[in-house]
Amino acid sequence: MNKRIGPRDAELIAQYRNGNEAAFDLLVDRYKTKVYTTILLIVKDQELAEDLLQDVFVKVINTLHSDKYNEEGKFQPWIMRIAHNLAVDHFRKSRRYPVIIMEDGSNIFNSLRFSEGNVEDDQVKEEEVALIRRLIDELPEAQKQVLIMRHYMDMSFQEIADQTGVSINTALGRMRYALIHLRKKMKQLNFAYDKTIYPK
Repeated sequence: MNKRIGPRDAELIAQYRNGNEAAFDLLVDRYKTKVYTTILLIVKDQELAEDLLQDVFVKVINTLHSDKYNEEGKFQPWIMRIAHNLAVDHFRKSRRYPVIIMEDGSNIFNSLRFSEGNVEDDQVKEEEVALIRRLIDELPEAQKQVLIMRHYMDMSFQEIADQTGVSINTALGRMRYALIHLRKKMKQLNFAYDKTIYPK
């Protein structure tokens, strides 16, 4: 049973799209605390969380004004998904070389041909990191989410379980399968990994 007092989200959205700015203010008041808390749990930095909170509502405004909003009646999960994605994107952009530990305990980047010295080396490094990101993006959504939270955001499995609404065992299982799938993708591409760690 919905006990919310006041206009429904869909009504406020319709009013805002018809020019009623106050309707959007009501939406902000309704969700800003929940959105901020969600972001803060991920980034663990109040100032950054406040910045990302503003970004969330800017994205909401832009989407509503561009007529691309089609989540009628599902505004809350939609805005929470935006908040989560922006927080994740921040970490993916800010940490160029994440520490990703494979299921055997090795660092995924320890075996890459990373060398210091010249522009060509740096370009190879960037290309390899970009490839890793692409492979991560291709993982099933639940597995990708856990891997990013764990290795890009340094979240504990308890925090991941709380954030995603699953048990710790489920979070651990998703991580395990994410790493297995990631290694398979690397092997299929003949990606540079240590053959003593990943024998054929």
